Amino acid sequence: MKKNEYSSQVKDLPNLGLGLGLRSEHFNHILEELPQVDWFEIISENFMDSGGRPRYVLDQIAAHYPVVMHGVSLSIGSTDPLNYDYLKRLRQLAKEINPKWVSDHLCWTGVLGMNSHDLLPVVLNEESLRHIIDRIRKVQDYLERPLVIENPSTYLTFKDSTIHEWDFLRYMAEETGCGLLLDVNNVYVSAFNNEFDPVTYIEELPHDRIVQMHLAGHQHNGNHIVDTHDREVVDEVWELFRLAWQKTKGVSTLLEWDGNIPSFDVCHQELLKATQYMSALEQEHTPSTSMVQRADGDVSNPINFMVNSVTKEFIN
Repeated sequence: MKKNEYSSQVKDLPNLGLGLGLRSEHFNHILEELPQVDWFEIISENFMDSGGRPRYVLDQIAAHYPVVMHGVSLSIGSTDPLNYDYLKRLRQLAKEINPKWVSDHLCWTGVLGMNSHDLLPVVLNEESLRHIIDRIRKVQDYLERPLVIENPSTYLTFKDSTIHEWDFLRYMAEETGCGLLLDVNNVYVSAFNNEFDPVTYIEELPHDRIVQMHLAGHQHNGNHIVDTHDREVVDEVWELFRLAWQKTKGVSTLLEWDGNIPSFDVCHQELLKATQYMSALEQEHTPSTSMVQRADGDVSNPINFMVNSVTKEFIN
């Protein structure tokens, strides 16, 4: 399939409303109560090889709610060959549960056949861009559907990176026809850790390619932020969401909560806070470019000094 066909499919994807990440802690509540949530997102790898109760629960939920598949092991940025055994299982799950779309991350997860089980950052330059574009094209053709790619949280900037991440995502989407998943919390985390403006990031993205947004909490450690998904969304991220909502004219939005998971109702109430920020009055609510505040009031981020010293020696 050509990129124009994938691009057209992406533009036709629906706005599902407000959804939650499907977690096993909430299985019983969902099956018993059928709560008024618009949709659920699953971690693809949790169900690709599972049967029994997890698969039974997924099948029941998919019969009542729209479902989206979100992966963490595609490793689109790796130099290893594409893992067609993984892709075969991913494609089979998609055929069985008929998700609205399939997403993963702009990252790599391992090398030489080893899986780090972490979302590792890619170098943002032309060579990396060409490599990832080629791999996305192959994956989309194999899955026979467009991919949706998420911006990751990052903690350092590679010396060899020459392209802003927002431009990298734009070029990638233009050349492959893929969609984008804008993780608003990841923008905030990465902006603080790498000292760029999160407002510029969101404003410069190709908004017509964004089909979904993520919201989540994080752990602020003073001189750096860790993307933990284990607490409420902070006010600054909500304000960035307001801007992103306006720029995209509203897309499917999901809350992730993966650590210290509270009751379903607590997660749902946190998700519903999003309705307070779905404003169309862009000129009244554009966040300040100084939104990312330093804990010590200094413009310089101490983690960058440490990272720059390390990268001189280890990142080539």
